[in-house]
Amino acid sequence: MRKMDDPVAKAALLSGIDIFSSLDQAELLLLGEKMRQRSFRPGEAMFREGESGDELFVVASGLVSVSILSQDSEVIELSRVGTGAFFGEMAMLEKAPRSATCTAIEPTRCLTLLAADFESLIVEAPGVAMRVLDRMLGIAAGRLVKTGSFLSQMVQWGDTARRRAITDAATGLFNRRYLEDSFGSILARAEREGTALSYAMFDLDRFGKLNAAYGAEFCDSLIVIASGAFRRVFAEEDILVRYGGDEFCFLIPASPPEALRRCEAVCAELRSLAFEEHPELRISCSIGLAHYPSLASGLDELKERADRALYLAKEAGRDRAMVWSPT
Repeated sequence: MRKMDDPVAKAALLSGIDIFSSLDQAELLLLGEKMRQRSFRPGEAMFREGESGDELFVVASGLVSVSILSQDSEVIELSRVGTGAFFGEMAMLEKAPRSATCTAIEPTRCLTLLAADFESLIVEAPGVAMRVLDRMLGIAAGRLVKTGSFLSQMVQWGDTARRRAITDAATGLFNRRYLEDSFGSILARAEREGTALSYAMFDLDRFGKLNAAYGAEFCDSLIVIASGAFRRVFAEEDILVRYGGDEFCFLIPASPPEALRRCEAVCAELRSLAFEEHPELRISCSIGLAHYPSLASGLDELKERADRALYLAKEAGRDRAMVWSPT
C-alpha cells in the first residue's frame, strides 16, 4: 500500500471524494501537493467547538463524531462521518470559529488544506478553486439543511462566505476583492514563467440608458446573460471578474492575438443576442485590452493602458474591442 505522502496516492484518494470529483488527474495532483496528512487516535479531538482555525479536513480513513454542546453543557452527537467526508470549510474560507467538535472514534487519517494553501490555489489555478468551492458550497448547504442546529450557519454560507471568498453572488464570476487580492500574484507568476498575460476591461454600451428605458430588474438580468456569454466564449484558464455594475475585467493568459480574438468573439456573442420580451432590443459592449509584457511593464501600467483602450473603443463608436498601442 502506498504512503499518503505519495502524490499519486493522494490524487487517487481525492478522486473518490465528492467535492473533488470534477477535477482531472493533473488537477488532483496539484491539489494533493497542497494537502497535508494528519493522524488521530480514538477519542482524540481534531478540534473543538468555538476554537479558532483555518483548516479544512478530508477523511482519508476512519470514523469521526461531530458533536455540539447544549446550553446545559451536554454533548449532543449530530452525526458520524467516514471516508470521503469533509469538515472545517467555514474555518478555511472565513477563519470563523469552529461550529462543532470533531472527534476520532477509531484510528483516523485526514488530508488537510490550510486557508493559505487554498488561497495559493486560487492564484495558480482559479478554475480548479472555483469548481471545488462550488461543490463544497452545494454539499455543505445540503448537509446544513439536514442539521437543524446549523441552520443559521447555512444562512452565513449563502449570504457571506461565497461573496467573501472569491465570487460575485449574481453572476458566479470572480469578484472585485479577488481581483484586488490576486492580480499582483497572477502578474508575478506570468513574469516568473515568461508567459503572456492580457488584461481586458469591459462595459456594456449605454447601460445607463438601458436602465432608464427597460428598468433595473431587466437590466440586472442582462448582467447575468452577459456573464453566460463570457463563459461560452472564454477558455477555462481565463479569469473572469465582475468589477461592479456592468463593469467586468478579464485576465487572459494567452498570446495577444488570441486574447483579442476572444474579446472580439464576446462582442459578436452579445451583438447576436435576442430578447423575447423586448424583440427590438440589441445590446453591445466595448472592451479595452493591454498586453503584458509586450505593451505594459507592470501592474499599474497594464491597468492604465487597458482603461485607455476602453476609452478609445467608446470614442471609436463602441461595439468593439481595441488594444492599447503607443501610436
